[in-house]
Amino acid sequence: MKPNNLLLHCYAEKSGEQWQVFCLDLSLAAQGDSFKEARIKLDSMVESYLQDALVGEDKEYADQLLNRKAPLRQWIKYYFFRLIFLIFSTKNRLPRLFKEAIPMVPCSHRHA
Repeated sequence: MKPNNLLLHCYAEKSGEQWQVFCLDLSLAAQGDSFKEARIKLDSMVESYLQDALVGEDKEYADQLLNRKAPLRQWIKYYFFRLIFLIFSTKNRLPRLFKEAIPMVPCSHRHA
C-alpha cells in the first residue's frame, strides 16, 4: 500500500457562522462553530467509521464502505479550493484543505 493511500482527502469551508468539513474518500461530513470543533468531530467520525468497517459489525461490507466516494461535485469543489489555496494567501474565510491520516492500530491490539 502506498503512503498516499493512507491519507484521506478533506476540505473545510465556512458557511455563515458554521464551519463545514468533508471527507471525500468516505463521504462523511461534520460541522461546528469553529474549524477546530468541526475537525475534531470529523476525526471522531472517521475513526468510528473505519472501526465499524474494518473490525466492527459492518466488516462484511468493508469493501463497499471503504470505497464510498463523495459525489463528483464535491471533488470538483475540493480541487477548485486547492487551486484557490495555491494562488491566494489563506485567510480566515477561505476554504481549508487538509489530509486526514487513516487511524492505524497495531496488530497486537486487534480483536480475534
